[in-house]
Amino acid sequence: MNNVITCIDGSIYADSTCRAGIWASNKLNKKLLLLHAIEKTPSTQAEDLSGAIGLGARSSLLTEMASLDEQKIKLALELGKEMLEHASQLAQAQGCHTIEKMQRHSGIVEAIYDLEEEARLIVIGRSGESHGDNFNVVGSHIEQIIRQVHTPVVIANKEFAAPKSFMLAYDGRETADKAVKTIIEGGLLHGLTCHLVSVKNNQPKQQEKFQQTEAMLKENGFEVCSSLLEGNVFNSLMEYKSSHDVEMLVMGAFSRSKLAQVFLGSNTLKMMESTQLPMVILR
Repeated sequence: MNNVITCIDGSIYADSTCRAGIWASNKLNKKLLLLHAIEKTPSTQAEDLSGAIGLGARSSLLTEMASLDEQKIKLALELGKEMLEHASQLAQAQGCHTIEKMQRHSGIVEAIYDLEEEARLIVIGRSGESHGDNFNVVGSHIEQIIRQVHTPVVIANKEFAAPKSFMLAYDGRETADKAVKTIIEGGLLHGLTCHLVSVKNNQPKQQEKFQQTEAMLKENGFEVCSSLLEGNVFNSLMEYKSSHDVEMLVMGAFSRSKLAQVFLGSNTLKMMESTQLPMVILR
């Protein structure tokens, strides 16, 4: 697992995604793999349409349409190469020297899935080119990636800057315990202040486990600010985030259990949709 896969496209989040990938690559001392995926689009084939038109004189127009498809693909390739080169130069300027540039003719989800075996971390913008500057939209690929891969995912928002603190939402479940273990062993969040928060729920021995988790993080060198909250999960987390100047959010991903998915998945998605902070999603 030697690569920090960083997804580069033409969206408004591209620069922040690149900067987040560079930060992660430098922090983990792993290779920065800059990935640009070119979505497959159906081409216009003269032999497919000439019969439907029924006019031989129009065949030249069909040929021209096919030629335009080829030109569009070539332009997409060149544009992608320019974006990758720009990202590479930015990475080198920020002290990242182990860099690989890659283009794939596939959807971004498929490309990431194919490359995951060698991935330590995946960095992606909260939405792609097609969503413009609509902040309220989270790209559909985000949920697909989180549900399909087992690698931690960093979701970049606008204006990424290296964070000094993060908030970990801990609910006492097995997925949360795995997330804590990943944080301790991973290295990405070392040196950042951890805001460990939990909203009271019906999990057995929640408070005891919460205190044990706090002690474990401190034993492993983290500065921890802990708070056990009450009320609605989403509202409580959002209020805490706003009042404590948290700079990054860390949450567990969707559970495979349908029951847990309703609770955890819904709140994770709400946080994605409602925050401008970068997020780390752990499996």
